[in-house]
Amino acid sequence: MRIAGSYQFPTMESVIYGKPAAEALREEAERLNAKRVYLIVSRTLNTSTDEIGKIRNALGNRYAETFDGIPQHTTREVVVRIAKQAKEARADLVVAIGGGSVVDAAKIVLMCMEHEIFEQDGLDGFETTPERRFGQFRTPKVRMIAIPSTLSGGEYNSGALVTDTRRKLKQIFNHPMMMPRSIILDPATTRYTPEKLWLGSGTRAMDHGIEAICSSRPNVLVDAVCQQGLRYLHDGLRRTRNNPNDDEARLNCQLGSWMSAFGLQARVPMGASHAIGHVLGGTCDVPHYFCTAVMMPSVLKYNRPATEAAQKSIAAALGAAGRDASEAFAAFIAELGLPRRLADVGVAEDRFELIGRNAMLSIFTRANPQPIREPGDVVKILKLAA
Repeated sequence: MRIAGSYQFPTMESVIYGKPAAEALREEAERLNAKRVYLIVSRTLNTSTDEIGKIRNALGNRYAETFDGIPQHTTREVVVRIAKQAKEARADLVVAIGGGSVVDAAKIVLMCMEHEIFEQDGLDGFETTPERRFGQFRTPKVRMIAIPSTLSGGEYNSGALVTDTRRKLKQIFNHPMMMPRSIILDPATTRYTPEKLWLGSGTRAMDHGIEAICSSRPNVLVDAVCQQGLRYLHDGLRRTRNNPNDDEARLNCQLGSWMSAFGLQARVPMGASHAIGHVLGGTCDVPHYFCTAVMMPSVLKYNRPATEAAQKSIAAALGAAGRDASEAFAAFIAELGLPRRLADVGVAEDRFELIGRNAMLSIFTRANPQPIREPGDVVKILKLAA
């Protein structure tokens, strides 16, 4: 048992589940006395389902406007445009309804509104670096609520990933009050999520749990909760693949995503899988929800010398007690039918040096439990995943 550590409670008020999203959001808007609710939503949910319509109707005269054009890798160009629109709409509450890119957009929009950043360059200097975890943002006057439709779990932490498309660079922006005040879980919102996105984002949620358990700065609460989160996700993803209409399994996946994010909530440092995954998305255009599938087995192999005991608990949570954690996770990825190698997502070895250099800009690279001292160490992991 680990006997040293610390736990930092997140700046989040509640996670709500067991009632329809429209009803739960109406109650939250009333509780917060919000008068102008601005929705940032998935285009699919807005144009191909009635889920957003239900929410607008439930809000009534509290509803302000809707934006539904978030690109896959949340971009500076789009978020500054949304911030201007939300400011002009006099928004006093922002609600993200959709996947991780939508949630990240809502987080950074809060800060762009607060600082009146309506041009891309206005975000320069606020990004997280290895030397600076939090940019010099003011506490935003407008806060947000998240209603996730995928499992990536970004709603459970205070950071946002935003891509500067001019430099092909995905950056982290962070402030404690970028975290949603409330998160609403409703399996009905997830029924329209494409299967590969659903399953892939579930493995991304597992990434949070695995890297927290293996972290160089863990704690006992995070370990216990993340292990249970991995069990929920392992079971729930298999069940929903076999039966997409299993709402109980969908809710279990959502609960597993929440539990797996406990490390991020408590600011337990993540590691190489997060660092490399961000670069694969921002620099190589790999869908975020495939990054864990192709990288985690190799990261576990690289980290095994420093995390042998932790990896035993991970293998057990994956239903493979006594087996190598890397092999157990790779077998699970194969069972889900997700891509397993970098070549499967279009990343060839001629990109490895660039990925290595960009990964060294991440705070997570320095926090990896098995030291990564130079781009060449990142390349070693990439070659394992080639």
